[in-house]
This record gives sequence, structure tokens and C-alpha cells, in this order.
Amino acid sequence: MSNRMSILQSIFQQKKLNQKGLAVLIDPDQHGDITNHIFSLSQKLNIDLFLVGGSLLSAGITQKCVSDLKKLGAKNVILFPGNEIQLCDEADAILFMSLISGRNAEFLIGKQVVAAPWIKNSGIETIPTGYMLVDSGNITSALYMSGTLPLPNNKPDIAAATALAGQYLGMQLLYMDAGSGAQNAVNPQLIQAVSQNSSCILFVGGGIKTAEQATLAWENGADFIVVGNGVFENTHILEELANALTLFNK
Repeated sequence: MSNRMSILQSIFQQKKLNQKGLAVLIDPDQHGDITNHIFSLSQKLNIDLFLVGGSLLSAGITQKCVSDLKKLGAKNVILFPGNEIQLCDEADAILFMSLISGRNAEFLIGKQVVAAPWIKNSGIETIPTGYMLVDSGNITSALYMSGTLPLPNNKPDIAAATALAGQYLGMQLLYMDAGSGAQNAVNPQLIQAVSQNSSCILFVGGGIKTAEQATLAWENGADFIVVGNGVFENTHILEELANALTLFNK
């Protein structure tokens, strides 16, 4: 039996030491040479947490994307599935998410019921996650596909109450997401409200494209910043964010 700390345990340990983190979200539909380049750059920058998934996959190559990342040497690959078909037992863990910001039963519990037997048989590490969509100023893929209203970006009390509900339901991780292609990042006041009212790990993503935005999110309680589309459009962003993280953790 392996003595290796689980990914969730490792993240909690990092939180306990007040060390912030950075994760790269890879959409399998964008997989290819650019993914290899992003991974190579991430290694040089000591970024070792990768999320794989998306709201809508047209190419259906989650398995290949995860497999290629593992072959390249990625140690912490976590599934970030938009539905039950984005499953792959080569991944190290899965964010077992419930869309707690919405009222669509399919994304609160329906998809999870369908995926549960596969997850049990796969033996993959499961991270209970409360997924919180936040209004970003435009209609993102996640918003459209989930068919739900996002959390208002100017109502910290609603975000805090939603986070607390997720924690009381047993969530270990909360993911506040403005969505892919977000016009605005998550309001730092919302991040602070959730951080101060919950003991869960807090991931924040969507619309973060500058070191200043990332630093502000970390300062207000985000444990991990997640970057995706922006990095694929401009790889220099990843280096800027990694440098900001190093400075922040010092």
C-alpha cells in the first residue's frame, strides 16, 4: 500500500502552511502541441496541478489528453468533468462536483448518480466539490450548459451562505468559477466572504489574466487560482502568474 499523501491531503497541508497555489485547466478540445508546450513550461515554473475537462467537449478526447499528460510526467492530474462522459481512470483524482449555486437537479445530483458506480469501480481519488458559478458579465459555456443562474458578483452574503451550505453538506473543496471566456473575474469581496465563512479548500477561476488579479484573489482567501483559456491564448501569462505566486508565498 502506498504511503503517498492523497492530492486532497496534500492541498490541505499546503493550506495549513498558508502556501498558495496555481493550477492549469486544460480543455481536451484544445489538446495538442500547445498542451505539450504548456506542460513543459509548467514544469519549469514548478506548477504541478492540472485540471482536465470542460463544459462541452466536441472532440471527446479526455482519455487521450489525460494519458498524454501522464506520459509527459504529470503527477497530479484531476478530472474537472462537465458531465458523466468525461471520465478517465488514468487521472489521479476527480472533482466530484455538485453545482450548489444553481437549482438544476441534473447538475446538483443527477449526473453524480450516473457517474458514481464508475467512480467506485475505478478506485480514483474522489474530492467532494461544491461548484459555484459566479456572474462574469457574459454568458459562458458553463452557464449555458448548466441552464442555471450564476451567483451575483456583488452579493458576498449570498456567496458566503452558499459556501456554508456546501460545507455542511460535506464538501471538502469549493470552486468559484466565472467560467471559460469570462468578461470579469470573481469579485475579491465574494472570495473574501467565502474564505472567511468556510474552512474548505477554495479554488477560484475564470477571467484571471494578470498577476495583479491573481494576487488580489490570493490576498482575499483563494487557496488556488485556476487558469485556462487565457494561458492558451498567451503563454506569457503563465510565467507572470507563477512569478507572482513565488513572491506571494515568500
